[in-house]
Amino acid sequence: MTSEPGVDHPEEQSEAEVMLADLGISVSTRVEFVDDGVLTVRPSVSEYVEQLVAGVGDRVEVFWRAGEGTRALPAEVLQVGPGAAPRWRLQITGPSEAGQRRQAVRARVALPVEVGYGSFEVTGETVDLSEAGLRAMCDGFGVPPEAGSTLDLVLELPDGPLSTRAEVLRLQARAARWLLSLNFLDLPEKDGDRVRRRVFQALREERARQSD
Repeated sequence: MTSEPGVDHPEEQSEAEVMLADLGISVSTRVEFVDDGVLTVRPSVSEYVEQLVAGVGDRVEVFWRAGEGTRALPAEVLQVGPGAAPRWRLQITGPSEAGQRRQAVRARVALPVEVGYGSFEVTGETVDLSEAGLRAMCDGFGVPPEAGSTLDLVLELPDGPLSTRAEVLRLQARAARWLLSLNFLDLPEKDGDRVRRRVFQALREERARQSD
């Protein structure tokens, strides 16, 4: 059975987003090899100095650009290589299909955030942003919120602050700092449009930097 690069799987030496389905984390990668249903990718994990992010057996979704659209396929992590430049081997577990862009589009952008939980409030800055949520590095204070808990979130966008509720998907403590992975809850459509505009602005800025 043959497969078509770019349609059934991403092409070698192309960019792809790998989303860890259970954590809501999306990582930019370069696809190095495709062989017999296994993708070998090199992730950009500079913000994960102490952890490799993915673990053997994790379910992931792989997204890549195909013409004017996006395609996606399910996979499972077979192997996580050690070292400063780790590589992940991903076993394809199903056919590719047209991907939902909102899951794939995530941009690195630094924006001020305020997070309130219980009687505590912490401030920080986003690491990246998508229509579904964000990751933020905050100055930790008090007892860390647990995964699944709901927080009050204020995100400073260029056209004004956005206030919403968010669910904690994951928290990584690094000394006195927390890396929070948050999922927006019941975000109104007009606020979703505001987030979307900032995401695509950041993507345009990144492309411009790469072309310089």
